[in-house]
Amino acid sequence: MKKYRSFIFIIAFIALLLTQYKLVMPFVYKVVSSDLFLVNSNDQASQIAISTPLTDIAFHFCNDYIKSELDENVKVTFPDKALNAWTLGNYQFLISADITLTGADAVTSTKKYACRITYNNSDDQAGINDFANWSIIGVSGLKEN
Repeated sequence: MKKYRSFIFIIAFIALLLTQYKLVMPFVYKVVSSDLFLVNSNDQASQIAISTPLTDIAFHFCNDYIKSELDENVKVTFPDKALNAWTLGNYQFLISADITLTGADAVTSTKKYACRITYNNSDDQAGINDFANWSIIGVSGLKEN
């Protein structure tokens, strides 16, 4: 059995490659080309920054979330509008803005943040002004490295 060890290894390796090539990959290609991952939504993604009523609401909810997460001794000043806002499709938004933070020791700093937020009710915009219908996915840029 020891003298056939490398021969068995090569045969098993070839069998593994053929199985993947003939069985696994065709199945993967069929799944990817199907509508399994298709999301039907009226909100289309955009590669350029946009400004719509939805991005304005998302910007204000991001600001409210940031204010709630900061220490109560820190005074935060938000701009009137976001620097940039992108729709990622399916009512997901990426908001970028500058804020001014003033600490208890009167040190002022300007930070740029990015906030990813999702409107959970998709095309039903009846509850768009209720924060319970939104989800903050993440905020970056506020913490010190």
